[in-house]
Amino acid sequence: MFDRIKRSFDLVRASARVLRQDSRLMLFPVMSAAAMLLVLAGFALPLFGLASIDGLGRGGAYSAAFLLYVLQYFVIFYFNAALVGAVMIRLDGGTPTLGDGLRIANGRFGAILGYAVIAATVGVVLRAIQERLGFVGRLVVGLIGASWALATFLVVPVIVTRDRGAIESISESTALLKRTWGENLVGHASLGAAFGLVYFGLAGGIVLLALLVLFIGVAVSPALIVLFGVIVVLALLACLLFQVTLGGIYSAVLYRYAVDGRGSDGFDDTVLASSFRQKS
Repeated sequence: MFDRIKRSFDLVRASARVLRQDSRLMLFPVMSAAAMLLVLAGFALPLFGLASIDGLGRGGAYSAAFLLYVLQYFVIFYFNAALVGAVMIRLDGGTPTLGDGLRIANGRFGAILGYAVIAATVGVVLRAIQERLGFVGRLVVGLIGASWALATFLVVPVIVTRDRGAIESISESTALLKRTWGENLVGHASLGAAFGLVYFGLAGGIVLLALLVLFIGVAVSPALIVLFGVIVVLALLACLLFQVTLGGIYSAVLYRYAVDGRGSDGFDDTVLASSFRQKS
């Protein structure tokens, strides 16, 4: 287990080296975040004219939630596909541009939309289960949600490289998971754990400042508090963008090797090979 985690961290570090070679890859998550804000604004602004969202009724609320889920997932998957496509070009020795990534995503528009609809359907169903079953529903949703996330971890790389439909891509992603040791999942958890430490440190800084102000009575300038808050927010955004970009690179590399055994510059072939041994 510890060897597997070490290999995963090695792959994460190699992914970071790819990002250092082409920092423009982070622009795809930036564009995704901006598009997500536009989608949320497009839904939030009309609601200000309603006395209550309850006025939509249960059916209307679920329909609105479904449409919002579809648009959100589409934005996420679209720019993730653009990122993975650009990474594939980089791994093949090319120099991808933003346009290259976006053209790849545009060419997979139908599959991405289909995957967004499926993911939105799963999201709405899980939300309905959670609301109807209470605490038990939350447990069920947690288990199903985790299984769904694992099964679809490699869907975007499949869509990008295989040019297949959403259902076929989900099926292939699940098949890859079943026949490998699941190193991609351990590595994804490693990413989360590494950045979790960073987020924990930032949260600790906020708590420390609050203690100084509220309990110890240290005089802190309001301007300093505002400056600290801005720095924390910017640091969180930078960490999130970095994490999302590394996740895209990581999934592209592992999918590439899992499918055809091709290594990549900066990635140890021995580590990659041990990551995808067939299950006995």
